[in-house]
Amino acid sequence: MNGETAAETTVVETTADTPGDTDPDDGLHGVDTVGVPAPRAAAEPSGSWLRRLAAHDYRPPRRASLAERLVPPMPDGPGVTPDVLAPSPLLLRAGIQLNPRLWNWLCRWAGWVGPLVVALFGGLLRFWHLGSPNAVIFDETYYAKDAYALWQGGYETSWPDNANAQLVQAHQVIPYRTDPSFIVHPPVGKWLIGMGEQIFGMHPFGWRFMVALLGSLSILMLARIARRLFRSTLLGCVAGLLLSVDGLHFVLSRTSLLDLIVMFWTLAAFGFLLLDRDHTRARIARRLGEVSDPVLAHKLRLGLRPYRLAAGVCVGLACSTKWSGMYVAAFFGLLTVFWDLGARKLAGARRPYWSTLVRDGLPAFASIVVVSLVVYVGSWSGWLASSSVPGKGGYGRDWAVGRPGLSTEFVSLPLFGKVKMPFRVDMTWVPEGLRALWHYHSQMYNFNIGLSTPHLYQSNPWSWLVLGRPVSFYYESPKLGESGCKATQCASEVLAIGTPLLWWAGVIALVYCLYRWVLRRDWRAGAVLCGLGAGLLPWFEYQHRTIFLFYAVAFVPFLVLAVTMLIGALIGPSGASYERRLVGGAAAGVLVLAVMWNFLYFLPLYTGQVIPMDAWRSRMWFTSWI
Repeated sequence: MNGETAAETTVVETTADTPGDTDPDDGLHGVDTVGVPAPRAAAEPSGSWLRRLAAHDYRPPRRASLAERLVPPMPDGPGVTPDVLAPSPLLLRAGIQLNPRLWNWLCRWAGWVGPLVVALFGGLLRFWHLGSPNAVIFDETYYAKDAYALWQGGYETSWPDNANAQLVQAHQVIPYRTDPSFIVHPPVGKWLIGMGEQIFGMHPFGWRFMVALLGSLSILMLARIARRLFRSTLLGCVAGLLLSVDGLHFVLSRTSLLDLIVMFWTLAAFGFLLLDRDHTRARIARRLGEVSDPVLAHKLRLGLRPYRLAAGVCVGLACSTKWSGMYVAAFFGLLTVFWDLGARKLAGARRPYWSTLVRDGLPAFASIVVVSLVVYVGSWSGWLASSSVPGKGGYGRDWAVGRPGLSTEFVSLPLFGKVKMPFRVDMTWVPEGLRALWHYHSQMYNFNIGLSTPHLYQSNPWSWLVLGRPVSFYYESPKLGESGCKATQCASEVLAIGTPLLWWAGVIALVYCLYRWVLRRDWRAGAVLCGLGAGLLPWFEYQHRTIFLFYAVAFVPFLVLAVTMLIGALIGPSGASYERRLVGGAAAGVLVLAVMWNFLYFLPLYTGQVIPMDAWRSRMWFTSWI
């Protein structure tokens, strides 16, 4: 890093022969500033051919060390950024001269300062007038009240039909009752929503607070994740900025639904796995030194991996918010195993697939699947601790009381449907609470897979990436003089739709990522596609079910990472000509500014502002958006 700018940082090209990882056997061929893809290096010429090329000022690329190929250097930070840096020529030309100590500090801590500034910007957007509209909108009618009940008695309860009106009226009444209610989602997300209600009260700001906080924190997380993934502080800040101005993420951050909470834990799990990848490879590099060792690479045990255990906890919390988190466990479990496979190949293992299967497969399963299962069961502690007296505890808590335990007669399997078991097993030895919980889950599962009631705003996952059918969370059409309306007729709507230009650019970026992953073996592209696949692909199995576009918020961060990777490619590698970098940088800047303008244009529809009906119609670009 030089003194030009604290964000002018490094990105490394790495490729490999395995689909889940991509660190090359031929190594890292150079360190780029800003741009994502580095050109693939040709074989080093030798003899007279090398001398002929040298006559034309050709110099072969530097062969990176094994440690650099395992763990490319970070762009900045303590131990990386020099203690003393030259002043920025750009700032000097602008007539700005910072104190040298301040400039050195900013450069050294740019990896935190930049993401924090971007997260502060996104957080201010999300908390601004968070309590508006002052109403129970869309599925807040379930989760806000369930969250309150959990904090009162440990389980969800039923509420009277007029509860919503009583909650938002001038003289509030909270009609809480202890009658248990059948629910279809695990409790963690509702426990979090209820935390805001306990702090700020049972009103819109209270039940939206924690979701807005998690949405703001996810911006910081994504900026840091993108910085580590691309080895570029600039691209990290770009990723955080793009997430902060995505409409779907913005709307779900201001609504007490569960889907943004699933996104938060999924992103956190991905970030921990990325940390685990770097720390594990650094450990391998320290053991190997400067040369690969086939014997050691095969026998090497990677030891305790706390970051991967933390990822398992986060996956468990995602599953404990919505069952869609189970697919995250499957995708991320395979991802971390493929990353270990790539590390062992790079370390020189002669039979890397066998080494990975024997040494890494079972620990990965335990870290992701077993840990997440323990977290999931633990999340039901409130329901399990409730009374088993009929009508006094959680819904179905008394089901197993006095009932002999038998394993299920039928099981539902993907692709096979309902299958009859050849025998049944006595399960009376299992505690009554766990048997009741299992029965409750069978009811929840049957409800979830059988939910096919038509809904005005339901959509098909094929249309999600192009924003085919957004969801209206809230709509009113006041007349002149009502609710601040200054036209003959107005509209006030909260529309759950992504920023169109960002999502449509994301479609192109995903094609680029497929190219980078399939043809260039770029592990970063594979990681982005894995995260997006975990959030999108499972829904194609449930196209018959009533599903909605806002479920897609779970993979929005990975869509943003794809766009960020494309922006890095637009900027170009450091070795490109000045003209190439100038044009690429301008194109990248135009794209980012266009996305920000598009977000501002749709902001009235994200926040429920009262606007003239003509202004509302001008934002309905397609009839399917109405």
